[in-house]
Amino acid sequence: MEFAYTPRLTELKERAATLADKIMIHEDACEANNGLPPEVLRGIRDEVLASGLQAVNMPTEWGGAGLSILEQVVVQEELGKLTNALWDTVWRPANALSACTPAQRERYLVPDILGQRRDAVAITEADAGSDPQGIATTATPTTDGYRIDGEKWFVTVGDAADFFLVLALVGEDKAPTLFLVDKDLPGVRLKRVPRYMHTFVYEHPEYVFEGVEVGKDAVLGEIGGGYDLTRSWFTEERLMIGARTVGAAERALALATEWARERVQGGQALIERQLIQGMLADSAVDIAVNRAFVHQVAWEFDQGGDRKTLHAKAAMAKLSASEAAGRVADRAVQIFGGRGYMRDYPVERLYRELRVDRIWEGTSEIQRLVIANEIGKRGLGFLNFPTNKAPQA
Repeated sequence: MEFAYTPRLTELKERAATLADKIMIHEDACEANNGLPPEVLRGIRDEVLASGLQAVNMPTEWGGAGLSILEQVVVQEELGKLTNALWDTVWRPANALSACTPAQRERYLVPDILGQRRDAVAITEADAGSDPQGIATTATPTTDGYRIDGEKWFVTVGDAADFFLVLALVGEDKAPTLFLVDKDLPGVRLKRVPRYMHTFVYEHPEYVFEGVEVGKDAVLGEIGGGYDLTRSWFTEERLMIGARTVGAAERALALATEWARERVQGGQALIERQLIQGMLADSAVDIAVNRAFVHQVAWEFDQGGDRKTLHAKAAMAKLSASEAAGRVADRAVQIFGGRGYMRDYPVERLYRELRVDRIWEGTSEIQRLVIANEIGKRGLGFLNFPTNKAPQA
């Protein structure tokens, strides 16, 4: 077993850290102004393209970085150290777009990869959150295609995107299907932009689709294949959430450690006090254990492991890492004291921002159900490392 970073992984980690440092200078402005102006976002886009870390999950022949899952995890961990979700300025198209036809690829995916277009996933509805099978949005067949009607909530990056991946039920069979829907089509209407606990660089608007006419070529994948494409996206995105939360936790701990060294109370630096030392130690354990597991699962992805088992392991990674990161951020705020409650300080922003990682892309409770279902069907064998089987004679 080899746990050391290869030269390739080391270089990617350093490149991602350099890019994160260049983006980090915009954190305070993003917090103060509830986002960044277009000219700043264009500058960040140029930095991303110069770094070669655009669309890390897409192949090089389409213009992406073509990284393996483990390589993506290493990059996402560094980007996760950014507050205000500025990691999302380093775009990573929804992996469901890999199902594009050649014509769809040229129209949507390639420009998305190159930073010329932006996608947003429109799945959640008012009555369909953790269970996407509860959606009510319909796609009624017409002579030339489909008419989409429905309402979508929490359309992350919906303000910056110019096309959506919309999950809708087709026809009388209610076949769940993903559609590529341009934002400027008649009938696509912005309903409202809610205010959230965190200050995200982009928004999570609500959109209404009223009689939106799309052609037959708007179907992504196959009719009825929407849940499978969505599940595949969830599986990989949950692992990336695990990676980003590990990175966020590491930044919170680094900031808390530096503060504890500098802050003197009662004639003694905080870091010399055992109660503070206990919080730092617990945080270091949370980070080290979850980093190791997230990397393990990413490696198993790259080895071509069983997809259902990996679905459960990705759920474990998201559940464990996101909840651990919440604990680390909470301790960091406590160590900073009153300053930790001020929005001027990154630990306060991390504390707010990490909360959503226990909700989106499947709540912690949903992850527990996924894991328990795997135990019920397959027992505890999936917890073991995969075994290299000798070839048959």
